[in-house]
Amino acid sequence: MFDTLSDKLQGALGDLRGRGVLTEEDLSRAAREIRLALLEADVNFKVVKDFVARVKERAVGAAVTRSLSPGQEVVRIVHEELTELMGSGGSKLAFAGRPPTVILLAGLQGSGKTTAAAKLALLLRKQEGKAPALVAADLQRPAAIDQLEQLGKQIQIPVYADRSTKDAVAVARSGVEQAQAQGRDVLIVDTAGRLQIDEPLMQELAAVRKEVKPHNVLLVLDAMTGQEAVGVAEAFAERVDFDGVVLTKLDGDARGGAALSVKAVTGKPVKLASTGEKLDQLEYFHPDRMASRILGMGDVLTLIERAEEAAEADEQEEMERRLRAGQFTFDDFLQSYRMMRRMGPLKSVVGMIPGLGKQLQGVNVDDRELGRVEAIVLSMTAEERRRPEIINGSRRSRIAAGSGTTVQQVNKLLTARKQMAKMVKQMGKGKMPNLQSLAAAQKRR
Repeated sequence: MFDTLSDKLQGALGDLRGRGVLTEEDLSRAAREIRLALLEADVNFKVVKDFVARVKERAVGAAVTRSLSPGQEVVRIVHEELTELMGSGGSKLAFAGRPPTVILLAGLQGSGKTTAAAKLALLLRKQEGKAPALVAADLQRPAAIDQLEQLGKQIQIPVYADRSTKDAVAVARSGVEQAQAQGRDVLIVDTAGRLQIDEPLMQELAAVRKEVKPHNVLLVLDAMTGQEAVGVAEAFAERVDFDGVVLTKLDGDARGGAALSVKAVTGKPVKLASTGEKLDQLEYFHPDRMASRILGMGDVLTLIERAEEAAEADEQEEMERRLRAGQFTFDDFLQSYRMMRRMGPLKSVVGMIPGLGKQLQGVNVDDRELGRVEAIVLSMTAEERRRPEIINGSRRSRIAAGSGTTVQQVNKLLTARKQMAKMVKQMGKGKMPNLQSLAAAQKRR
């Protein structure tokens, strides 16, 4: 995500990073490049103007710390201003002291609101330990109820619906009553959208809101529409007092205009972001982490969270024990690759590792490669997976034939495992930082 913006901003700051001395001309040139990068990313013009002015003002008067060069100090300032631009506050939702917590989703048709409702329900169950339910109060769009019921069935979360009425207020009221009766502690209300903002849409939304008294009102926006999404947010802000934004399709947004503009324009933060099509690909939005990823600094904290979600507790303990012992067989290799596949698209995972995303710039990071790796490992015997050193020429030919790959690809994997085993031994001896230590360092930045 934000690949174009990230490339341009890193290019604008790249020349400054190693500079021991910066001139006024250096700062002016960098400021022009930053301005162009943000404008090309479809960031609101006034937001860009204010952002660049703040960066330049702070950079000119910055007192350089002992640990940073002047160029690094400018990068730090840009990181802080990007974080502030996207919303430096917390992205967590408000939960009621007395359940159910009611979350009302609003937005236009096509923004991905119904899918976002199901994703949010799944996130709250997995990460917050809640028992959510969904209300199908979108009675305008054909098949909206069917879609929500199908999604609810996939994630095993109840959906309250009533096909006998066109009264969204009555459906929402009934949903709250059912949630209370069934002991559900979160209720997510999926409301109707329109192709554009109009009076009937606002009246229905206001009526539903008045009836269910939501603890959170979230506006769902399609990140891919850039400034159009910001315009929708601004129009909603004038008519409906929403608490925050859910950005959908963020994984496909190479520019980032909506994410960088919406807080500055409306005063409302982005609270959640959809990072893929799967129902488990919705995350809390962390402006500081996103700023780090945009500037090529990685995002170790999110990487660790995804790894913890992808691995079962006993898996984590066993893997940690083996790593500490300096062991790394092909069984371990296969387990780590499967865990990585559960963490999301490979390109997204790679982008969270500090420095690696930049090293692989221009390289096609293909998720299918993980499938080939798995096929090769599964074509080995149990003994070969435990003792890779016994894999000779004839065994390599057999493994290649069994996995539908070439001997060269098998050789490449054997070399990669050997390198990873070497790294694991160094980590076991405390010679290399692990992800937790990298995360601690990122928190201190």
